[in-house]
Amino acid sequence: MPKEFHLPEIAESVVEGEISKWLVKEGDEVEKEQPLVEVITDKVTVEIPSPFKGKILKLLVKEGDVVREPILVYAEEGEVDGHVEIVEKKAEERIEKVEDLRRETGKRSERVLAAPAVRKLARSLGIDLSLVKGTGPGGRVRKVDVLRYYEESKKEVKVVEEKKVEKVVEEVPVQKVEEVGIRRIPFKGVRRAIAEHLRKSKEHAVHAFHAEDMDFTEIINLVERLKPLGEREGVKISIFHLFLKAVAATLKKHPEFNGRVDDERGEILLYDSINISIAVDTLEGLKVPVIKNVERKSILEIAREVKELAEKARNNTLKLEDIRDGTFSVSNIGSIGGVFAYPVINYPEIAIIALPRPRKVPFFVGDEIKPRYIATIVITFDHRAVDGAHAARFLNDLKALIENPDLLLINL
Repeated sequence: MPKEFHLPEIAESVVEGEISKWLVKEGDEVEKEQPLVEVITDKVTVEIPSPFKGKILKLLVKEGDVVREPILVYAEEGEVDGHVEIVEKKAEERIEKVEDLRRETGKRSERVLAAPAVRKLARSLGIDLSLVKGTGPGGRVRKVDVLRYYEESKKEVKVVEEKKVEKVVEEVPVQKVEEVGIRRIPFKGVRRAIAEHLRKSKEHAVHAFHAEDMDFTEIINLVERLKPLGEREGVKISIFHLFLKAVAATLKKHPEFNGRVDDERGEILLYDSINISIAVDTLEGLKVPVIKNVERKSILEIAREVKELAEKARNNTLKLEDIRDGTFSVSNIGSIGGVFAYPVINYPEIAIIALPRPRKVPFFVGDEIKPRYIATIVITFDHRAVDGAHAARFLNDLKALIENPDLLLINL
């Protein structure tokens, strides 16, 4: 019998994506694990493999569509695949049923999956929950869905009012303004996916910041001593690699930052493993692969993995396991430049820290002024999960490791 294939969960909290490219067509016979489609999400572009061996009966979405519904219909090997016409008719019937349910405004609202707080918000805004498309697990309606529907409704009302005004003045000639020196770039692909992820972060997490100046002079000296050792292993050691190790050591002391916020269940999830998401700048946009179990890896292993993941990100060959299970993020803005930055939380993680390029400045060491390499380190954290005092203590302990790297080596 024909079966629908839904887009699998590509990463934590990622259940939708943009269809970048179909790798199969209707009527194709496919093998298990054969790539079916390329999908762009806010984290990565991935190929979705087939979990079945069989025949593609119908592609339900087009390239460029952003979907979370079924994307194709198939028949497994050895099963009666039916006719495409029947599949199309069933798909149309399913769409009609959904529309019928949406029109039953007075009957469906109590059956909608939604928390009491969400229902209260909908009532206060005069919104029927049956008209709101839920983006939570199982179609659960969340607060953000209600607010988005409310904003879209206001836009529709505004459009109607504008049309009324246009009708009144329709006979007044309007001179068309010529567009000069403007390029129109479609807001799609990785750029749109990144924008959606950042919007979600700003809507859910309560962003707060804490900053601290740190003296990187000693750790820079240590890097210079380690570089020849790294070159023997075919790896270039940098400040970033030691910084990642220092962050991991600090997270062991402050586990309240090593986790995620589960908004659907109202829980804070703290992890034993320290899996650091690193921001990689690519021609397509920002990608965020994950280094797993940083606390158990040597500086050489970290350096080697950073290089491999960065190459994968830029060559568009990251796999699902390369982007999953991040518990904390580090953005290495120093590779490009800048004094400091306020990074956006990689939702649903609790915090992210930015590493700028240390700058050589005159600096007091005791009562003497000496040339030192100083960087302003900023941590952005979700104030719902941790407080400012926690962030201050976190940076204090990180600073101790950065300014006294021998302490870091003791923990290797």
